[in-house]
Amino acid sequence: MLTVPGVYAPQHDTHLLMRAVGRELSDPYKRVLELGTGSGALAVHAARLGARVTAVDISRRAVLCARLNAALHRQRVTVRYRDLSTLDRGAYDLVISNPPYMPAPAVLPPVRGRARAWDGGLDGRAVVDQVCVTAASVLEPGGTLLMVHSAMSGVGTTLDALHGLGFDAQVIDRELIPLGPVMRSRLLWLRDQGLMDDEQQDKEELVVFRARRR
Repeated sequence: MLTVPGVYAPQHDTHLLMRAVGRELSDPYKRVLELGTGSGALAVHAARLGARVTAVDISRRAVLCARLNAALHRQRVTVRYRDLSTLDRGAYDLVISNPPYMPAPAVLPPVRGRARAWDGGLDGRAVVDQVCVTAASVLEPGGTLLMVHSAMSGVGTTLDALHGLGFDAQVIDRELIPLGPVMRSRLLWLRDQGLMDDEQQDKEELVVFRARRR
C-alpha cells in the first residue's frame, strides 16, 4: 500500500482490524463508511470484498493518498475530505475506524504534523469518543461498528460509551505487539500517568471492538 510522509502507514492495528472486516463482510454488498482512512488500506480491503465504500479523513494528504491507492488497486472507493463533526446522518451497514488513540502529554490532539495520525490527547480518547458518537448517528439500526485502539486508551471506557449510545458492544480480538518508537519514547510518561506498569517493558495490547446498533 502506497503511503506518503504524514499519512499513517498500515501497521499491526490496521491488519488486526482488516481481519475483523473480512469476517464481517462475508455477506458482501454492505454500505461501509471508514472514519479516518489514512492510506485507504482498510477501505480498499472492504471494496475488494464487495462492499460499497465511502472513506473520510481530515487530512487532505490522506485523502489524496487513499484515492491513489484505490485507483492503483482498481477498487471503487469514494474518498472525501471531511471532519467527523461535519458528517450528516447516514444509512450505513458498517462503520470501520482505526482512529488516533495514542495517549500524549498534550491535552488535545495536534491539528497538523505527523503526530496527528496517532496522538489522541491526554488519555488517547479525543478521537475515539468522537468515532463512537459519529457511528451512532450514521449507522442503520442493526448496523455494526468495528474499531481498534490500544488497551491504554480504556477498554471499559469504550464499552461503556458504546452501551450508552445504544450499542451492544464487545471485544472480539486482542493482540500484544512490540512498542513502537513513539510509545518507547513516552515510556516514563506513560508510567507516570498509570497507563503502563513497571513490568511492561516492550509490549502494548491492541483491542478490536464490535458494536451492533440496537
